[in-house]
Amino acid sequence: MDQPEHKEQRHDCLHHIRNPRRRHATTAAMPLKDRLSCAEVLARHLQSLLRLDPRLSEVHAIAGPFAPRIREPGFAGLARIVCGQQVSVASANAIWNRLEAQLGAVTPERFLDLDEEGSRSVGLSRSKYRSLTDLAEVVAAGGLDFAAVAELPAEAAIAELTRHKGIGPWTAEIYLMFCAGHPDIFPAGDLALQKAVGDAFGMEPHPDRRALMALAARWAPYRATAALLFWRFYAARRKREGLAL
Repeated sequence: MDQPEHKEQRHDCLHHIRNPRRRHATTAAMPLKDRLSCAEVLARHLQSLLRLDPRLSEVHAIAGPFAPRIREPGFAGLARIVCGQQVSVASANAIWNRLEAQLGAVTPERFLDLDEEGSRSVGLSRSKYRSLTDLAEVVAAGGLDFAAVAELPAEAAIAELTRHKGIGPWTAEIYLMFCAGHPDIFPAGDLALQKAVGDAFGMEPHPDRRALMALAARWAPYRATAALLFWRFYAARRKREGLAL
């Protein structure tokens, strides 16, 4: 997979995200209507994005239509993203499918029943197995409240996720985009996005993470829609998927 670290689903709105716990009660919650969680919201955000930056109309013409790709939140959603770190899209999907087949359901408790030998049989590296084991233990013990994280502003949510071993900025950003529907996340460290933006704007070499963060600032508060657009553009231009989700 083109990223720096280490079948599309039905696009229903995210009614399953619960209220945050009391300790986050003073944090401004993201309005549900603004979550990038269904086709109607994406269409509205895309129109606004194209008004913000008319150059993206040409990118959209090449990319063609695209849809939000919403995944189940919680341990399973984050585990799937970890499985896809630093491997191709095909390999990431194969690892996840084998893991699901072996466990039946990917929950913290079921994952903790998997020993290291079993993890190798599904294709997990030792480092990913250890990261997911640590994460499963934290979640099972109540040390990570995914529902509360989903209600935090993007920077606070990224900080909360990345304090756990094996969860870097890219993994946190991808989780927040696809499992929590955050509308203003742009994973600027993602190599496919760097290449796509470079291709679109004739930048050689393609922008690095810092440069891409600066470019993407123009697309706030619709940066997640911009990321989806550029991943689709990358697939159209380079004839390969840039994201295993």
